[in-house]
Amino acid sequence: MKKMQIFEPAMCCSTGLCGVGVNPELLRISTVLNTLKKNGIDVERFNLSNAPKQFVSNKAVNHFISTKGIDGLPVTVVDGEIVIEGRYPTNKEFEKLLGIPDNILKDKTGDVKVTARGSNECGCSGGKCC
Repeated sequence: MKKMQIFEPAMCCSTGLCGVGVNPELLRISTVLNTLKKNGIDVERFNLSNAPKQFVSNKAVNHFISTKGIDGLPVTVVDGEIVIEGRYPTNKEFEKLLGIPDNILKDKTGDVKVTARGSNECGCSGGKCC
């Protein structure tokens, strides 16, 4: 099985349920990862606030941050290589990148369209949430 890791910017919560508004993309990712885990597929998820050592120890991510900065996060890594930058994988991309059947995520998590959020909303920068 392929090894997938998601490296996220610094946030106070991974679900999108903090602060004044709900981030539907973070909620979708949490749901997708829980669904995958229930089906025996573990995707590692690292938040810069909680796991900075993981960002330093992963050569591809460390190089990415050194060249593009943390504003390019999140990044998705599969088997040691960055495959998606600046956004989370869609459900279809999860299926393709992990080589899993499409019935695992179909109709259970739904792709959510994300609208632009203001800089003061649940990104946890400047202590604006939680």
